[in-house]
Amino acid sequence: MHVCILGQYPPHIGGVSSHTYLLSRELVKRGDDVYVLTYPHPDIADVEGVKVETASAPNIKGLRGLFFTISSFFKLISMVRRLKIDLIHAHFLLPPGLIGVCVGSLMGKKTAVTAHGSDLMIQAKNPLLRRLIKFTLKRTDYVRVVNQTLQEKVLELGVNPEKVHVTPNAVDVEKFNPQNNKELPHDMEMSSDKVLHSDKPVLLFVGNLVFQKGVKYLLDAKKLMNTPAELLVVGDGPLRQELEMKVNGDGISDVVFVGARRDVEKIMPSADVFVLPSVSEGSPITILEALASGLPVVATSVGGITEVINEKVGMVVEPANPQEMATALDKILENREILNKMGVAAREHALEYSTVQVPY
Repeated sequence: MHVCILGQYPPHIGGVSSHTYLLSRELVKRGDDVYVLTYPHPDIADVEGVKVETASAPNIKGLRGLFFTISSFFKLISMVRRLKIDLIHAHFLLPPGLIGVCVGSLMGKKTAVTAHGSDLMIQAKNPLLRRLIKFTLKRTDYVRVVNQTLQEKVLELGVNPEKVHVTPNAVDVEKFNPQNNKELPHDMEMSSDKVLHSDKPVLLFVGNLVFQKGVKYLLDAKKLMNTPAELLVVGDGPLRQELEMKVNGDGISDVVFVGARRDVEKIMPSADVFVLPSVSEGSPITILEALASGLPVVATSVGGITEVINEKVGMVVEPANPQEMATALDKILENREILNKMGVAAREHALEYSTVQVPY
């Protein structure tokens, strides 16, 4: 079968990219011919037998999605004809899903869409986008969601339940491994004005610095903690300057912002606990990456997080509750035996997610 994956794909960073990469790898193993149509990037290249192409879109907020919608519509039509595509699989409902079902309908090809989180948790709250999402979901042949919470959201929109299935995220347990070098990459240390050199345990956050990730609550929790610890913030986004000002203004010690990184697998083993303080989530792959790296996880009870985290591998707290998060972090860090046991269990738990399910 000739499959075209539409949406984020490496070298783009993020959970969707990780998911589509692992899916494409499984499809190639199965013997399918896999092609990708993704957003522009200077380092785009074919990956392990997967042919990768891009559709043009300027890197301008508010215009990127519109231009990608138009350019990828025509590019996808060309790819379907030229490569004899049998199935279009779009990841994220808007715009990739909408593009996929429109081209699939026009060209008489089967389509699949996978909802990853904020498309149903955030975009669907907008009345206009909600109508487009319903249009997309009802006209595709296969609907895949990455957790049960999203499955419920899809069914609330009146989609035929027979075509809706949960396809959990997966993690590359060879790439993310506790045996990786436990020292921070040299260039990261050199580029930061603060470096983690002390004997204090290290808390790690990885993600976009946007409201949904709740980093400001993590900073408040850091200040409330009884256990001395250092916090490493990996990621970038529109709130970075505001968060850095909060650290300085509130006198929160031992916090280092290092920006976005493409070598997170080399950073995770150097930490002691992974923290995800989100106020809204789908099914974050960063949690699986942390577990695979042998890290206990403290995260909030939003989206599909509670479907992954149990008491053996970490703790789940209420969102926007810095005191509860601080208490959970103190409990883990104050007892090295608990921390070590959770780390071992985390790795074992991650192995259950080592293979992505091919959804067709």
